Amino acid sequence: MIADSAAQAQALVRNASHFQWYVIPLLLLVIQAYGEQAAARRWNVVLAGVAFWLMDWINEIWNGLLFHFSGFAPAWGTPGSSAYVILIGLNVEITFMFAIMGLYAARMLPADANAKIFGINNRWVIAAGNSVLCVGVEYWLNHIGALTWEWSGWNVGTPWLIWLVGYMPFFVVAYLVHDMRSRTRQVAVVAGLGATVAGGLALFAGVLHWI
Repeated sequence: MIADSAAQAQALVRNASHFQWYVIPLLLLVIQAYGEQAAARRWNVVLAGVAFWLMDWINEIWNGLLFHFSGFAPAWGTPGSSAYVILIGLNVEITFMFAIMGLYAARMLPADANAKIFGINNRWVIAAGNSVLCVGVEYWLNHIGALTWEWSGWNVGTPWLIWLVGYMPFFVVAYLVHDMRSRTRQVAVVAGLGATVAGGLALFAGVLHWI
């Protein structure tokens, strides 16, 4: 049986009747943020930010598939108010947020990729710390009902799983892309992520209508 929160979120998926005009200035802010990094020729930051954003889309696709195949609920849902719900756990506000967060994640990195913090490579420490902060924000969103968790294995009792699956991969992949010395390799990795997301959306949302 479908959980009530999942049914509410499902009813909002790609329903344009809730559109709000604030989406347009939010989009412009994202474009400006990436444009500033591009103007400064910080291509490693731009590509890391896009990689971070695409990793969220990969998570959102499997989250939608979980709901489709379980018939119960996604791991996380967004049944609340939004200008546009893209997938059952992703709205337009969230995707813009992750696009900006990717830039923040890359810009905060120390210049020395090999520097240690508490004897551990700084990239891993920063990724772990940022992921903890993100889980804390998710707890608050869940507390106010903006983000719902229905599965016993994905809730306030399992913060380590949300930390490990929900956020660490975003930061780790973004930092790997950021630190690659070959621009060609950076572009190839980001393009591969983009192709995975585009293919998943085309198949599961466009053709099969599963998500």
